[in-house]
Amino acid sequence: MNLSELEVKLKEISIPKDAYSLKGGLQNEVFCISNENGRWEVYYSERGNKAALKIFTAEKEA
Repeated sequence: MNLSELEVKLKEISIPKDAYSLKGGLQNEVFCISNENGRWEVYYSERGNKAALKIFTAEKEA
């Protein structure tokens, strides 16, 4: 699954847009995925920190 497919799926299952970011960033209390310098990061953004950070080499793995 890529980001476009993920976005469609999140809309299909009615996940509020303010619960996630597909562009990363450090908004408060948001699940995030982003491509940072060729690696994919998945984390929960909390108080300006990347909590539970996981790093992947491929978009479909993230």
